[in-house]
Amino acid sequence: MAVTDPNSAAKIEPLHFQFESDFVESWNCIPMRVRLYLDTCGVKLKLVHWTALAEAERQQLVEMSCETEAEAEVYRDRLMELVRDRYGSEPSLLPIPESPAWDNLDVVPETVAAKAQELELAIAPQQWSNLTRLQRFALIKLSRPSHENRNFLPALQEFGLA
Repeated sequence: MAVTDPNSAAKIEPLHFQFESDFVESWNCIPMRVRLYLDTCGVKLKLVHWTALAEAERQQLVEMSCETEAEAEVYRDRLMELVRDRYGSEPSLLPIPESPAWDNLDVVPETVAAKAQELELAIAPQQWSNLTRLQRFALIKLSRPSHENRNFLPALQEFGLA
């Protein structure tokens, strides 16, 4: 279920973050904005699927909105169509989280707090709640143990947390 963050309405979200600049402009990685949309609409898109899309199609997926349930359904349908047309098969579907951590404004997720602590930094709950939904999502993804984590500090710096 898509949830609109009341804080994000007052903030303009970028199509991509500065820490993504190196790889987003070449389209070699899936931008955080699209990754959030994938989780919102329940699609597991592989990098091979993403790179099979034409640049204009990838740009369309970055620019589309995916905030409401209706938008998430449109986004999922368009994504499935594009991948099927370009790659020959559809990506897998995933369950859509009912209460994702990036929508919780009150609690800094443990993985984010621990990763910040490794850098001798702390993120206060007020700082966390002041971030946009996309910023919170990015920090969660960048703090996962399975992630390379090299962009965690640049993200903190870009978001004014370091």
